[in-house]
Amino acid sequence: MAKNGQILSHEQQAELLQILKGRFENNMHRHEGLDWEKVQSKLEANPEKLRTLHAMEETLGEPDVIGYDEKTDEFIFCDCSKESPKGRRSLCYDREAWEKRKKHKPENNVLDVAAEIGIELLTEEQYRDLQKLEHFDTKTSSWIKTPADIRERGGALFCDYRYGHVFVYHNGADSYYGSRGFRGILRV
Repeated sequence: MAKNGQILSHEQQAELLQILKGRFENNMHRHEGLDWEKVQSKLEANPEKLRTLHAMEETLGEPDVIGYDEKTDEFIFCDCSKESPKGRRSLCYDREAWEKRKKHKPENNVLDVAAEIGIELLTEEQYRDLQKLEHFDTKTSSWIKTPADIRERGGALFCDYRYGHVFVYHNGADSYYGSRGFRGILRV
């Protein structure tokens, strides 16, 4: 994975843009009315965002455009892999939870990995909005941004899609599972 702050080579950028363009064109239901040329122009003007999208792709998130914010003139990318990104599973919620674990510590934690990649964890509202585009996490689950009052009590939230509904659950922040990862948002 390209390290934080490291810009991709021209070859890496071209390859990534080709992948993103193909995904964009094959999933127009996620971004009706948006034009790839405008997205690509924004990406080419922001090489640090390309580095982030590259990291999302390398961790198997399959990032795609899911919206456009007219107020900020930004395209919104999100991990659109059918199941929680494989390269970001088996992580506890944050560093505090990771440090408190005495046995069988996972390799890392969600918030540190998200920061390293350069993405924001989805909120519950963003997760529900994503599920309106198509159904994700039908066999896995994804950590979501947890309100401070829940986190202060040792918990963290995650979501999935089952039985035609989005479910929000809680777990100890120090828990981790091979079927739970996280999705991120990137604004370009």
